[in-house]
Amino acid sequence: RKKEEKAMLESNKILITEEDGTETEMEILFTFDDDSRSKSYVLFTDPKDEEGEVLACSYTDEGEMEPVEDPEEWSMIEEVFGAFVEELDDAEVEE
Repeated sequence: RKKEEKAMLESNKILITEEDGTETEMEILFTFDDDSRSKSYVLFTDPKDEEGEVLACSYTDEGEMEPVEDPEEWSMIEEVFGAFVEELDDAEVEE
C-alpha cells in the first residue's frame, strides 16, 4: 500500500492519508532511530486488520512519512522487529 507522505503522530496513534484522501488511524507498535542512516522509523499496524500486518516507514522531524524502498533497509527493520517480538515473548513468559 502506497501512502501519501503525511501523517499525524498522537500518543500511540498515527493517521495515514492514502493517495485517494482516505484516512486510516493506525496503532504505533514502536519507533526507533538508525544512526548509521540518520533516519527514524515507525512500525505500525491497522487495528481493524485481522491479519495484523505490520507496516513500516521512515519519518522526518516534521512528521512526514517516507516509504522504505531499499532492501537493505527492510532487512535491518525486520531484524529490529524480530528483536522487539522476542522481547515481548520473553516478557510474557516472565509474567
